[in-house]
Amino acid sequence: MPFIRLSIVFILWILPAVGLCSGYKTEKNIPYQNGKGAYADKMCMLDIHYPVDTTGCPVVVWFHGGGLTGGSREIPRELKNQGLTVIGVEYRLLPQASLDECIDDAAAAVAWAFHNAEQYGGDPTKIFVAGHSAGGYLTNMVGLDKKWLAAYGIDADSIAALVPYSGHAISHFAYRKAKGMKDTQPSIDEYAPLYYVRSDAPPMIIISGDREMEMLGRYEETAYLWRMMKVNGHKETYLYELDGYNHGDMAIPGHHILKDHIKRLTK
Repeated sequence: MPFIRLSIVFILWILPAVGLCSGYKTEKNIPYQNGKGAYADKMCMLDIHYPVDTTGCPVVVWFHGGGLTGGSREIPRELKNQGLTVIGVEYRLLPQASLDECIDDAAAAVAWAFHNAEQYGGDPTKIFVAGHSAGGYLTNMVGLDKKWLAAYGIDADSIAALVPYSGHAISHFAYRKAKGMKDTQPSIDEYAPLYYVRSDAPPMIIISGDREMEMLGRYEETAYLWRMMKVNGHKETYLYELDGYNHGDMAIPGHHILKDHIKRLTK
């Protein structure tokens, strides 16, 4: 079922945990970038929540939202204590950083997960990259444009799945604003995930809020990403629209979709 429209009652259907273990631990303020300057030293940190005395767990790399100009790292409550190793990533922000630096940080954090997941009970063959809003955009960029992860010696196709929550498929609005464009003027260039649609990408689980409540046509642009991935021959692209949920509120029910696909893909 490649396209699903979910009603508001979905939130009442609580999916079972991906897995359970006897205990969990959280470590904070772990650096993942080196040699990129004082601002990177300050911002490029991650927190990790992981099961104790357990191995082989799926890993979620989570990027926060905030329009690429705000926000801070988080580990969503709905992903805690679920048999997952969860990595909450902070990254450099506009305008102190360039868009290239924001995306590079996202790639560096994903590469860190590949290199270090086993120390925290995770399986590097089960790394899921996800994020909300700006975090969804970063998820799309590092997963579809392979050059970002290649710079760190990682093949983007090694990612178990990409799970953008209400993430731009066109060029990000903060980038367009810096070029003097209006929020309502779309563009597709080398900073648009749509520019990199391809048949051999990791599985994509695209989640949007209600099309009538989302930001500036966000549902429609993500639906176009879904369609163009399919047109290009991608076999595992899914699109979910969460009826009754706006841009900010759609993340909580989105977490249940993520967990469901983790279970499906790691059986």
